[in-house]
Amino acid sequence: MSACLLARFLSPSRRWRQTGSLLPKKNPCINENRTKVPLIKAADRCFSWNGSGPFPFRLRSTCIVSVGYRYRHTPLYLVHGDERNFSRSSVSVTSKKMPETVKPFQRLPKTVKPEHYKLNLVPDFKSFTFKGDVAVKIEVVKSTDEIVLNSLELVIDNAQVKGDKVFIPKDIQVSHSDETVTFKFDTHIAPGSYSLDIVFNGEINEKMKGLYRSKYVNEKGENSYTVVTQFEPTDARRCFPCWDEPALKATFDISLEVPKNLVALSNMPVKQEEEKGSLVKYNFETTPIMSTYLVAAVIGEYDYVEDVSLDGVKVRVYTPIGKKEQGLFALEVAREVLPYYKEYFNIAYPLPKIDLIAIADFSAGAMENWGLVTYRESALLVDPQNTSAVSKQWIALVVGHELAHQWFGNLVTMEWWTHLWLNEGYASFVEFLCVNYLFPQYDIWTQFVNDSYIKALELDSLNNSHPIEVPVGHPSEVDEIFDDISYNKGASVIRMLHHYIGDEDFRKGMHNYLTKHQYKNTFTEDLWEALEDASKKPVGEVMSTWTKQMGFPEVAVTSKAAEDGKGVTLTLTQTKFTADGSPPLGDYLWMIPISIATSKNPGKEVISTVLKEKITEIFVADVTETDWIKVNPGTIGFYRTKYTPEMLEKFVPAIRDKSLPPLDRLGLIDDLFAMVKAGHTSTVEVLKFLRAFEDETDYNVWSSVSNILSRLSQLLGNTPYREGYEKYQKQLLSKVHTRLGWNSKAEETHLHTLLRSLILGRMALLNDQKTIQEARTRLDDHVSGKQVLPADLRSACYKTVLRAGGQQEFDTLLKLYRSCDLHEEKDRISRSLGAATDLDLLKKVLEFAMSDEVRSQDKVFVIISASLNSRGRDLAWEFFKDNWPILKEQFSGGFLLARLVKYLAENFTSEEKAVEVEAFFQTNSAPGTERTVQQAIETIRLNSKWLKRDGTAIEKYLN
Repeated sequence: MSACLLARFLSPSRRWRQTGSLLPKKNPCINENRTKVPLIKAADRCFSWNGSGPFPFRLRSTCIVSVGYRYRHTPLYLVHGDERNFSRSSVSVTSKKMPETVKPFQRLPKTVKPEHYKLNLVPDFKSFTFKGDVAVKIEVVKSTDEIVLNSLELVIDNAQVKGDKVFIPKDIQVSHSDETVTFKFDTHIAPGSYSLDIVFNGEINEKMKGLYRSKYVNEKGENSYTVVTQFEPTDARRCFPCWDEPALKATFDISLEVPKNLVALSNMPVKQEEEKGSLVKYNFETTPIMSTYLVAAVIGEYDYVEDVSLDGVKVRVYTPIGKKEQGLFALEVAREVLPYYKEYFNIAYPLPKIDLIAIADFSAGAMENWGLVTYRESALLVDPQNTSAVSKQWIALVVGHELAHQWFGNLVTMEWWTHLWLNEGYASFVEFLCVNYLFPQYDIWTQFVNDSYIKALELDSLNNSHPIEVPVGHPSEVDEIFDDISYNKGASVIRMLHHYIGDEDFRKGMHNYLTKHQYKNTFTEDLWEALEDASKKPVGEVMSTWTKQMGFPEVAVTSKAAEDGKGVTLTLTQTKFTADGSPPLGDYLWMIPISIATSKNPGKEVISTVLKEKITEIFVADVTETDWIKVNPGTIGFYRTKYTPEMLEKFVPAIRDKSLPPLDRLGLIDDLFAMVKAGHTSTVEVLKFLRAFEDETDYNVWSSVSNILSRLSQLLGNTPYREGYEKYQKQLLSKVHTRLGWNSKAEETHLHTLLRSLILGRMALLNDQKTIQEARTRLDDHVSGKQVLPADLRSACYKTVLRAGGQQEFDTLLKLYRSCDLHEEKDRISRSLGAATDLDLLKKVLEFAMSDEVRSQDKVFVIISASLNSRGRDLAWEFFKDNWPILKEQFSGGFLLARLVKYLAENFTSEEKAVEVEAFFQTNSAPGTERTVQQAIETIRLNSKWLKRDGTAIEKYLN
């Protein structure tokens, strides 16, 4: 699932599975016999668990809970106070007092396993309810008098088990807190094969999960609805009773009874159609064995474009009626991606068709349902006149990501959500592989460093980060790990591994892994084993230090010239990098793939080794004291590099004349900025160092510089020297701004287009009078129809004009918003509204965000746009608190709420705000955002210390 899109978004019941990980030497959670003994911390109480027996009760609290070694912030959960008991046709509801403690999460019992589902759904488009029946072929493994499976917000009408005889449950118990239904019987059911038949009904909800409805306006201007499923991670149970765990795979026969005028789609092609009055019943072919979260159905009005891939797979892209041409780009990408993956994995796509479909209301970016991939409209549709280059590039990445899942995630699936990163980290890596193959002009691997690698480093430096592998228990905990660690750190360490073992062995290992485990479930160690067998390198030993430990290393480098002047001895020292610069708590050690390049041959690695110890010396031949030496060339290793001032200074000429490669230029400045934020050097030093980039021409390097400028803008936005910082930025951007201008040139590349959008986007925030005048002229021409504004310039133009304007400009943008029907353009306009500087206008922006004019999936990002404006930061936070009950109800249980919390809170810069945010969430629980809240509070305190530490020096430098 593509959930980390719009910055571009823990199982105690299972015994600890230890396979050759590198354990810290002095860990308080390791006893004398080197056995893992998780340490449980709750509030001020501390107690231990010996690893056997039931896991200790967890306390209801908003504090950090540490499980295992390091600091895993594990969300807590509540047991709801109502339990419904069903007995045949009678239903009673009994209220129970909230317990002081909650029982530990447990996975479903292993006494019964599903083998095949025969599922029929009948949606009612008028009442927004649905009826369903399911016959599950089950294998009773052990004699039992109860069957437990998952169910949530469903009404069970009746149930029975059929074998040699029929078993009618004496009692049907529904637990909302456990999200289960339990069928209890008078007698034990002996081991063997049976059919569990259940009739049920439910609501077609508006929560964008389970079976939900998506509203849109049809060609006639009427409100219409699509009915669509979104089951990952744990919402199949909202649609039909099932064993809703990834390891409990089965096959599916799916039937949909729908109005005759609507398209009905599922994972497989239609096998048979049957008219039933005003309805048509579509019976679909049997699916391969797969997990419940991959089951899918879509019912609605659609056009489509289709083609056949080179390997014979029918590919269709479904679009809103009248917009089929907007599906052509995604069709082209999908048609080419399938045979590329077939060749790369050396395994054919196993289904006869793949459908890609645009959904109007969709919380994530896309979802990899096997054979029926669902997307936000803005993640799939391309309008040649109104789609920007960056959006088109993003669509290619999202299509590549979701189709990678058809093998890595669908064919082979993680055993439990603890190993989610196996799905998302790998797909996030492979999407760049395929887009690099299809569109080499994108220079996509350099963009990866800015878009994925750096984001992961920033989050993973916090004390409230988490390891790649997170113990996941209750479903409320799963959504929160669809984050930059699972996606971007996962992709970054796989990229590092790919470089370490080489592409040939990597591909061989991946083929062996997918072949051995196809249609099954795996642990992380299964992947390491396959890659180790292929490469004959200690993959498991190296990589366990990256997936089981939170954080990453800082490699400090010092140099000493050889006495004969013909080489340099480097001393490399590794320690855990911390965002606040404090010594790490605990004894951390990584096995770090280290590469080194020099000014003698910038594109060649002269040394490649693995740093296994705290301190290592490496001799670099054929360099002098005047040559620069670059550790981590290509910015591939997942670590920060800290140079001495003397070594750093040697890079400046190579930055100016661009002999240092782009990836190394951007990696160098980002590492330096990380040292600044951690307090290892002054902010003034990075402001001075940035001057070396005034003549920079590379988009990716400027993207890294822009990220730094943006971060400093957030820090300094409410200080007296904000205007001095704006002046500094205009001076730094002056040359590239003048060189690019507003108009594209015939010889320009894709990256030139991205660079112009980036630079104008920064200038939009700097009150530059020439930029304001040009933006006003171009917007007037656009609105009047005199000259269409290129899509790549619109965001910058909208923000510039609104920031310098008032009510009239605001009304103009709202008129544009209401007149367009392309989701991408609506996003672009609505997310520009937060650039307004007038507080009354910003209040209107926030009110607009909660109106019916903005889709549920987009409301969060309109509010965020106001909070990213220093003038709107406090206003947005107060709005959030005032509207908390509504926001919690609308977005709870998904990553959108966590994203909103993150961006509203983390840019504050005072201890007082940290206390306020902390107090608010102590009294207003937000299940699924606990770790995000702690990360935001930690970031606020880091900002406060940073500003106090460097504020005076920054002011002096800028003045």
